[in-house]
Amino acid sequence: MTVPEVDAHAVPTDAFLLDVREDDEWHAGHAPEAVHIPMGELQARVEEIPAGKPVYVVCRVGGRSAHATAWLNAVGHEAINVGGGMQSWALAGRPMVSESGQEPFVA
Repeated sequence: MTVPEVDAHAVPTDAFLLDVREDDEWHAGHAPEAVHIPMGELQARVEEIPAGKPVYVVCRVGGRSAHATAWLNAVGHEAINVGGGMQSWALAGRPMVSESGQEPFVA
């Protein structure tokens, strides 16, 4: 499976960033502007993803998001995988927030 991919530091600050991780991972730490749709809900909620603009897809390390990217491209979206996932996002020093009020981390 070959999908378009960029490094975390190359994701535009105004990008539509789709986080496909599970709820516990999201609560621990995520990009401030990300939209959370867990992988298992993606097909049912695909209408929440804007058409006609690039969608950057992220998970923990890049595997689930690569599958989501391939599927989104197959159904007509312009999707790009964030290589290395949120682990790379954190290593690149990109902003993160948590839902718990604690210091954000990649779960």
